[in-house]
Amino acid sequence: MKQLVMAERFCLIGHLVSMAFGLAGLLLVLPNPELIVSLPAYGQTFFQWSMAGGGVVYIVLGAAAVAIYAYRTLGLWRWLAFMVPSVFISLGSELLGTSTGFPFGHYGYLSGLGYKVAGLVPVTIPLSWFYLGLVSYLLATTGLNSDRKSSWLYQVGAIALGALLLTSWDFVLDPAMSQTMVPFWHWEQPGAFFGMPYQNFAGWFGTGTVFMTVATILWKKISNSTSDAVGQLTRSQLNLPLTVYLGNFVFATVMSLAAGIWIPVVLGLVVGVFPAVTLWWAAKPAPDSAALNLAVTTAAANLSASEASRKAEVSVASAGVAPK
Repeated sequence: MKQLVMAERFCLIGHLVSMAFGLAGLLLVLPNPELIVSLPAYGQTFFQWSMAGGGVVYIVLGAAAVAIYAYRTLGLWRWLAFMVPSVFISLGSELLGTSTGFPFGHYGYLSGLGYKVAGLVPVTIPLSWFYLGLVSYLLATTGLNSDRKSSWLYQVGAIALGALLLTSWDFVLDPAMSQTMVPFWHWEQPGAFFGMPYQNFAGWFGTGTVFMTVATILWKKISNSTSDAVGQLTRSQLNLPLTVYLGNFVFATVMSLAAGIWIPVVLGLVVGVFPAVTLWWAAKPAPDSAALNLAVTTAAANLSASEASRKAEVSVASAGVAPK
């Protein structure tokens, strides 16, 4: 378990650091070619590599950090029951969108995000749906405590809120990433919302809702021994989901503000960041260590007393039996 925690932290730190390097490259180095020319040969090579593969690295590290976290805190089957639907359903939506324009609008991916499935969708894109989708859903379902509620309204509310948190991140990300000096995708038919069609947000919310619903159904079918894993997550256990969500939001925010786009940032703060932080705070805090130790000690003492009583009863009963 210790090795898993170390690997999780390594991937999380690498994820955040790679985003910081990406911001520095896109906003500071790239607009100033003289900085690139002044670099030594190995520095120019590193910069070229980072621009070509930096997007892949930060997404892969983010997905790895969240995957390890999910395996460690939710268990193998809950992790897979969310990852598999999120990856394949989002990939299907992206392939459909880049081919037909439904459900996001007419767009296409450019270079910088890795190998493209069917020449259309970078393989890293479904991974980003997975890790941002899972942290959004965990914040929503734990904050609402819907995993421990029998009413279907709590389940629907958690799914809707999780999909909203996911979509809120795209409010900020999409305008910036499609309008930078080195865009990662382009809109064939620019829309009214800073170049994006409003249909894009409906596609995001719909896709997130579908795979979160599938994951919820699958989680309900998992044995009772792990059925309360999500509802029992404490505030401290939600630190990684909140950190990943806020880290990616900050990345998108800096990109948007650098492009002079601030309205999506405000919208993302109102319907994304503030609810995410509120849900994190609504989760139950970790039990006090002193109280936990007292409870463990008391339980151990009760168990010892019960065992001693049982042995005494057996001894008395044995004394009343005469040997033949």
